[in-house]
Amino acid sequence: MTGNETAQGPRHKKDPTRRKVVAVGAGAVAAAGIGGGLALNAFADEPAADAAASGGSAGSCYRLTSETTEGPYYIDADKIRRDITEDKEGIPLTLSLRVIDSESCKPVRNAAVDIWHCDALGIYSGYESLSTGGGSAPTDAPSGTPTGTPTGTPTGAPPSGGTGGGGHEEPTDDERYLRGTWKTDHGGRVTFKTVFPGWYRGRAVHIHTKVHVDGTWTDAGYEGGHTCHTGQFFFAEEAVLASATVEPYSTSTTERTTLTEDTIYDQSGTTGGLLRLAYDRKHIAKGVHASITVGVDPDETHDGTDDAVQPGASASASASS
Repeated sequence: MTGNETAQGPRHKKDPTRRKVVAVGAGAVAAAGIGGGLALNAFADEPAADAAASGGSAGSCYRLTSETTEGPYYIDADKIRRDITEDKEGIPLTLSLRVIDSESCKPVRNAAVDIWHCDALGIYSGYESLSTGGGSAPTDAPSGTPTGTPTGTPTGAPPSGGTGGGGHEEPTDDERYLRGTWKTDHGGRVTFKTVFPGWYRGRAVHIHTKVHVDGTWTDAGYEGGHTCHTGQFFFAEEAVLASATVEPYSTSTTERTTLTEDTIYDQSGTTGGLLRLAYDRKHIAKGVHASITVGVDPDETHDGTDDAVQPGASASASASS
């Protein structure tokens, strides 16, 4: 991937449609637990909505979590699982989410929550050939001065992908590591096991997410409903710098984009998706716990693929799975 993920993907269909996913077993490798003292408790101030999320009263109690672009590498609910690590190397990460109605503070129960992110070197599963990633410089890099340089004024539309343009890309391979979907419990909570994401050109370290509501959980997975939130979670600079000292992150040759430079993060702290992080400051390799409360409007549709969102519209799959 090149440039910033400002591109918009294809529009979801607005008529009712079946959104079906395939349930799989939990045979993935479990992420290791967090060891040692947790010297760092919070980078982001999380409002008192945590305490109210189990009940709540009428009226505004929590700001809506920022909506963002879906990005080009979304694959619709391909794996129903909480442990999305598979065999990927990296710092163990436990991601604890609480989804609440931003008006009532009541938990959003039985929602389908998707998360997906790149690996420690900036590569997305399903799109390995398109991801720029980091890692060591290739040994077969071309040398010398290029010949046959084109002349004249280019014609036609600009290519997709890159800064300020492009859209959803169809998967190029069958890999699905670091992707998963699971349902929220009676308290609106859901927890995933994964690894700390790496970085790639033009973006700060982040995790993508979607929240789907009004669908039905079946033996096959999750069907129907609509997407009420599309967002991204972000990591404080201190934690990212600490991760960069640990292999394989330390082998990345990609220049890193900071939070203040990122064009997707809106600099609003928790509301913008900034995670609360806990880890051993001296031994981040032991693992990180990240948490956040996500305030959504279940009646809205925010699929992250266009600017025009319609209340209560139905969403369909945005990519083949």
